[in-house]
Amino acid sequence: MQQTIAAPTQPLQRTEASLPYLHGRQDGAAKADLHITFQVLGPLEAWVGPRRVEIGGPRQRIVLAMLLLAPDRVLSIDQLVEAVWNGRPPATCRTQIAICVASLRKAFQAAGHTEEVIVTAAPGYLLRSYGHRIDAVEFASGVEGAQTLAQRGETSSAADVLGRALGLWRGPVLADMSSPVIETEAELLEHRRLTAYEQYATLQLQLGRHREIIAELTALVSEQPLWEQARAALMLAHYRSGHRSEALALFRQAQRVFREEIGLEPGRVLQDLHTAILQETSGLMPVTDVAGPLSVGSALPELPPGAAVFVGRERDLHSLDGLLRRARGGVSAVGLVVGRPGIGKTALALHWARRAAHAFPDGQIHVDLERTGTEDAPAVLLRALGLSDAQIPAEYQDRLREFHRRVEERQILVILDGVPDDTVAYDLVPKAGKCSVLLTSRRVLATPAQVRLTLQELAPADSVTLLGSLVGDGRVEEDAAAAHRLASLCDHAPLALSAAAARLIAKPHWRLSHLLTRLGDPRHRLEELCTGAPMLRRSLDGVYRSLSREAAALYVRLGLVCGERIGVWVAQALLDTDPMDAQGLLEELVDATLIEVSDTGPDGWFRYRLPGLLSLHAEETAHQEMTATARTAAYERMVDAEAAHASDSTSIPALRRVS
Repeated sequence: MQQTIAAPTQPLQRTEASLPYLHGRQDGAAKADLHITFQVLGPLEAWVGPRRVEIGGPRQRIVLAMLLLAPDRVLSIDQLVEAVWNGRPPATCRTQIAICVASLRKAFQAAGHTEEVIVTAAPGYLLRSYGHRIDAVEFASGVEGAQTLAQRGETSSAADVLGRALGLWRGPVLADMSSPVIETEAELLEHRRLTAYEQYATLQLQLGRHREIIAELTALVSEQPLWEQARAALMLAHYRSGHRSEALALFRQAQRVFREEIGLEPGRVLQDLHTAILQETSGLMPVTDVAGPLSVGSALPELPPGAAVFVGRERDLHSLDGLLRRARGGVSAVGLVVGRPGIGKTALALHWARRAAHAFPDGQIHVDLERTGTEDAPAVLLRALGLSDAQIPAEYQDRLREFHRRVEERQILVILDGVPDDTVAYDLVPKAGKCSVLLTSRRVLATPAQVRLTLQELAPADSVTLLGSLVGDGRVEEDAAAAHRLASLCDHAPLALSAAAARLIAKPHWRLSHLLTRLGDPRHRLEELCTGAPMLRRSLDGVYRSLSREAAALYVRLGLVCGERIGVWVAQALLDTDPMDAQGLLEELVDATLIEVSDTGPDGWFRYRLPGLLSLHAEETAHQEMTATARTAAYERMVDAEAAHASDSTSIPALRRVS
């Protein structure tokens, strides 16, 4: 569906916010495990807790969208028929609407919601909203609440509430729909959003937050070049930020656009503002900076560039959105993203942070602990907060105390990327206040966190989409089978997929089948990928070097066997140790995200899996660091141990090259 009014702000995340929350209240009327979160301010989605509802095909989606656009109101079957078929219904249209409703009810039940949501009510159906969340309803409530606060003179609170309401938008309303009826409703909602954003910009300017809104207003004016109020707000924001030439250029651009598009000059609002800027009228500047000392967002460094292409991860992003309720309430929140090397932890953290930027009005800070080192981290954080080297204490503990003191009352997000252990996390994570923290780590940490994610490989379809977007010349799309095979050889890991894409970009004359042949030989696969992304090998080597001596010894020996369904007895034989020690070392590798628990065998012991690229890295390292004698000894112990486990043939891994 083509929207005539585009979303000006960056796509924003699904939110855990609720109607009571927008008004600062807590309401326990609805049980958390029963409510459904409906989202229409963007592509249509529905969630029962963390479980996504599989809504179904286009007809079911249109029926559900219509009911959500009019919650608690009866929609006749004729209205639904018109929305679905646009005046050309089949003879069985009423029966098909009933089938759509039945399918939706089953979808809610399959996702874990057993109570009736869509009820039959003559002459059609009604969606009960009580106890559920509908983002469009929450948006309207937030706008109304902000207007009430503004009328009472509570400008800062009004701006915050309106910002949270606008943050519910994830893009054009119901952008995945094709229905003229829904398009009309969507345009009305888009108009309400633009009006709300105009009010939000006015409040921000009143608060002296002119620098903070320049980026969003610039995007908005680009999308809506004829919207005079938005352009006027951007001109004023630039002027107040000391960018007089940019403000005047915006007016000249308006003259050109208005003449070309509608044959008129800009209106009185823009003309008067243009004259005032030329004359540098004193009334253009705010009387005082009422934003206060906490408005440090413009002083904080920008986040580093994220992934060139980001696909998938919707469930993970939805989980991280669980931090927003606490953050928007001014309460500290901690998120933890754990995963093996190259799985996309940093890309996820930065992508989510950008989508959630509105929830952290005082800014965002990113620190790569692998680059800076943990000892220097407090100083790096203090510099990001604006302190000069002369202002930073000399001692580590004093730096920590100063960092905690300075962020305690600031509603910022600190991304600590590559946290090596719980000690570092304990030192750097604020214990109270408003500051929120998002940690990424290659190790499973015990650090308390409101949201904990173990990042898995991309879905196959998302892997192919990522590969095609990175290569960008159609070769991936031309051979879908080869693309899926290539993604599989890359373990569906974003870093490895980026490496494969880099090889294809560097070799425009290669077809996918050529790269597949080169990756098909396991002995050269890792080397081939690391040619495209040297960071891949450095990342794998870094995790290996962080292991204890015993766990590292087990890791390289696991490279001598097939990495699927590794039993405890395999580790026992490879290391010539007892079962409990073997399992302890396997669990250490699990905590280091190098192996995964696959299932439980008939003997009651866990079975483990070493992912493909990690298995190749372990094998390569074994041949570099183990003597031929040591490898042969491990092989012979495995052969002897196989006899004792012959009855459980599925647990016997194949041996790789030993010599």
